[in-house]
Amino acid sequence: MSPDILIRQAHGCDFSAVLQLWQHAGVTPPSNSDSIAGLTRLMDSAGSVLLVATVNGRIVGSVIGDWDGWRGNIYRLAVAPEYCRRGIARCLVKEVSRALFDKGAERIGALVEREHSWVVQFWESLGELGYRLDPQFVRYIADRKND
Repeated sequence: MSPDILIRQAHGCDFSAVLQLWQHAGVTPPSNSDSIAGLTRLMDSAGSVLLVATVNGRIVGSVIGDWDGWRGNIYRLAVAPEYCRRGIARCLVKEVSRALFDKGAERIGALVEREHSWVVQFWESLGELGYRLDPQFVRYIADRKND
């Protein structure tokens, strides 16, 4: 990774740029929580971490880590397309993993879109960080109803 890339904790003033990054990077699936209010709620949780990667002050990568008191989860790993293949995602995963283990997580899981082969290949390459495929689970979700 280039020395001009900085990984740091995100702040409220970064939320708009993070949302723009997600749109630019094509992070899916977009949800109702992809908002400044959603990020604010997330960061108000003691178990949550939002890290950003910056180059010359510009946010070019992000990752969310969350710890529920037992297990950690990684969400929304994104890197701007023009900054891909520079080790940014790997550094973000390493740092968010460290933060979650420091909080007390015993295990960390990552949601990965299997339709995106390049994403699967990336996670397959993280064996040295301890990541491996867990073939036991299928994910089910429920969205909040907007009445």
